[in-house]
Amino acid sequence: MKRRTLLTAGGAAAAGALIQPGPAAAATYTGYAMAYFTESPNMTAASYHVHLAVSADGLNWTPLNQNRPVATPTLGSTGLRDPFILRKQDGTFTVLATDLKGTDWAYQSQYLHVWDSADLRSFTGYRLLKVHSLATHAWAPEAVWDPARGQYAIVYSAVNSSGHNVLMVSHTTDFRTATSGVVFYDPGYDAIDGNFVTVNGVNYMYYKNNTNSTLLGTRSSSFNPGSFGVYTGAITPGRGVEAPQIVKSNTANTWHMWGDTWSPNGRFFAWQTSDVAGGAWSLLNDRLYTQPLNSKHLGITPITAAEMSGLIATYGVPAWNRIKSYNYPDRYVRHANNVARIDVYPFDPYQDQQWTLVAGLADSAGVSFRSVNFPSMYLRHYNYALVLATDDGTGTFDADATFYRAAGFADSSWTSFRSYNNPDRYIRHSGYVLRIDPITSSSSTADKQDATFRIGY
Repeated sequence: MKRRTLLTAGGAAAAGALIQPGPAAAATYTGYAMAYFTESPNMTAASYHVHLAVSADGLNWTPLNQNRPVATPTLGSTGLRDPFILRKQDGTFTVLATDLKGTDWAYQSQYLHVWDSADLRSFTGYRLLKVHSLATHAWAPEAVWDPARGQYAIVYSAVNSSGHNVLMVSHTTDFRTATSGVVFYDPGYDAIDGNFVTVNGVNYMYYKNNTNSTLLGTRSSSFNPGSFGVYTGAITPGRGVEAPQIVKSNTANTWHMWGDTWSPNGRFFAWQTSDVAGGAWSLLNDRLYTQPLNSKHLGITPITAAEMSGLIATYGVPAWNRIKSYNYPDRYVRHANNVARIDVYPFDPYQDQQWTLVAGLADSAGVSFRSVNFPSMYLRHYNYALVLATDDGTGTFDADATFYRAAGFADSSWTSFRSYNNPDRYIRHSGYVLRIDPITSSSSTADKQDATFRIGY
């Protein structure tokens, strides 16, 4: 039996610096942590627990713990949605989440799941926190420090006497007891998913208009209930979007807003602006960001380089990779009926897009692509078409399944893959199906783009 050497893409490296005011002794934040739960189109990836990912640039994410949960609720519904990470004034963390398992929307809980954490490497003090006494839910909690009150404001959505979802607020100092919720913001229609950011002393809140899936911006000079008013910030992506989450880039004077799509095959979108006050956001190309596999309803917080290193040391980076197309960046390399192709994310079986990159079967300086869900099978070329096939132990198979990484033809920071035994040919997609074709520096722009990929998670 031939021994295969595992290759890894490496952990996320810290870059730039973001000074975030507020908690404790104004630390220097150089990366980000994201909390999320997971689902996939046919729900094979459904995991209603806390998952974590890290990122150096806030755009490209590395799932931790092999994309498995790091904290699991055991009270209430025993499931969660909408996890949110708050860095408290003392520099430690609290994680809040909706008490709801799966899509049981009839389940009505007045409580939130709560964990404490010193460093996001362990979670303690798990409990339920009651935030209101209404006969309704408490969805998508987020929390922000209110300096005027000297308390944390927990904002969530619930149906009150108005008959539609409004954003409610409860106040707390310890996340063990909280004041009974009062209306924080009611635009006169169904509103959920409030998210806050403070820029130049002004507090901005984006939320979802739940009647038409538009993200709208409001602002206020305080965090007082009823003080937020509508301003020009609005995002209408043309499909169901929710869960806004705004974070500042650590490399530029740029803010990114994330949004999750709710149905039927959810995925994240991202927008950016250099002027939050102006309220104009531009949609980012999928080429610029990669969400964690199967992630839903994200919550992001900046972290230090030491915290990033600690998280990677504790949980590790995935043993597998995903491979994104350059010119169709919403598509990933996958196998389907043993044919290699690129398909639009997300899809099931989601494992079809997971690859273990091992040392080349014919040359350890190269790379071979081993299927995660069929680990005895590799990508190889056959009559120049790429197929998934079982390793038969022959030298021919080894040669056909070995490729060399090269600087991407369309972008040198991406990757192109040269065939070991047909060295003038590179992996490319044609009609979304993968094959090896001759590609050179004089090839057409389209051909170069077809042959360029990003190795990520």
